[in-house]
Amino acid sequence: MDRRQVLAYRIAEHGLHRSARDVADLAVVRAGLQDSMRDTALLAAVARLDGPVSLVDDERLVLAWTLRGAPHFHLRSDLAEVTRALIPLDDADALARMLWQRKELAATGLAAADVVFTAAAAIRKVVTKPMTKGAVSTAVTKLLPPAFARWCRGCNATHIHEQLMRIAAPLGGVRLVAGAAPATLAPLEGRGRMRTKPDVASATSVVSSYLRLNGPASPGEAAEFVGTARSVVDRTWPSDLAEVRVDGKVRYLPASRLPALENPPEPDIVRLLPPLDPFIQARDKALLVPDPVRRKEVWKMLGNPGVLLAEGDIAGTWRTKASGAKLTFTVTAFDPLPPAVREATEAEAARVAAARGFEKHDVAWVS
Repeated sequence: MDRRQVLAYRIAEHGLHRSARDVADLAVVRAGLQDSMRDTALLAAVARLDGPVSLVDDERLVLAWTLRGAPHFHLRSDLAEVTRALIPLDDADALARMLWQRKELAATGLAAADVVFTAAAAIRKVVTKPMTKGAVSTAVTKLLPPAFARWCRGCNATHIHEQLMRIAAPLGGVRLVAGAAPATLAPLEGRGRMRTKPDVASATSVVSSYLRLNGPASPGEAAEFVGTARSVVDRTWPSDLAEVRVDGKVRYLPASRLPALENPPEPDIVRLLPPLDPFIQARDKALLVPDPVRRKEVWKMLGNPGVLLAEGDIAGTWRTKASGAKLTFTVTAFDPLPPAVREATEAEAARVAAARGFEKHDVAWVS
C-alpha cells in the first residue's frame, strides 16, 4: 500500500465523508474524542456530521481525563470499559503513563502503581459533589504524602502532580463537567467500588481501536497514542491483525478492515479539521505530512493550527481570530488549490463559524 491509499482509508474510517447521522455513530467518539483546546471536540464532530452538533448537552456523552491523561468525550455506555483499560498492568505501565512527570513519580520511592491507586482513592474521597479542579487539588494534596506533590510557581501553591491527578481521577470514579469553566470535577453517577485489577482485554480494545482508525500502524505508534511503554503494548497486542506493508514498512491493521483498506472510497472531500482532531492524532506524522518543513507547520511546540484536508491529503493549515460577532479565518495552502476546493473550504469555514456561535465570518487566503 502507498500513503495515498492509507489516507483514503483513514478518511473513511474517521467518518469524514459525513455518512453518519448521529454523534453516537462516529467511530472517533467510540474511541474517545479529545477536547483539550477550545471547541476541539465540537469542531471535530462538525467536520463529520451534517446539521447542528452539541456535545455538552448530549446526556449520552461524558467528559473525563482518559487517554494520556487528556480530556476526552466518551459514550457513557463505553466509559466503564475505557476506565478498566486505564488501570496500570504493573509498575512499569503506571510509570510510563505519567509521561512528562515520570521523574516525579519515580522520586516518591514507592511502587508506581501504589502511588496511582493511593491518589485515586484520595480523589474519590474528596470528590463527592461538583468541585473546581483547584479546590480538589488543594483537598487531595492534604491527604497525600508530600512526595506526591510539588511547588507550582504558576499557582503559587503546593499541589498534587498534574499528570498523577489526571490518570488517577477516572480510576477513582471522577469525571469532568463538560462546558464548565474553570475546570470542574464531579463523581461519576452510580460509580461502584474502585477497581485495581488490570484488565488486559479492555487495554487490548484501546489498541485495536487505534489500529482501526489510524492503521496500518506499528506497536510503537500505538503505545505513544495510548500513553504507555512499547513493552506494555506488546502485552496487549491484538491477535486478529493483518500484516501490511506501507511504503515498504511493516504495519498492522485489524484483519476485518483489510477489504476497506484495499478498496477505500474516493477521498474527494474538503474539511477544516481542528487542532488535535483524531485524524491528525495518528503518530506516524511523516506519513501524514512527508515534507519536514510542512510538518513543522502542522505540529508546533505550542499552539497548533487546524489543518485543511483536501484532495485526499493535508493541503494546508488554518487559524481563526475573533472580533466581536465576526470570526476571521486565515487559511494557508501548501500548494495552489483549484477554485472548487477554495469554494468548498469557504463553505466549511461557514460551518465552523456557525458552530462556534459567530454571526459573521471572513476567509483570508495565504499562499
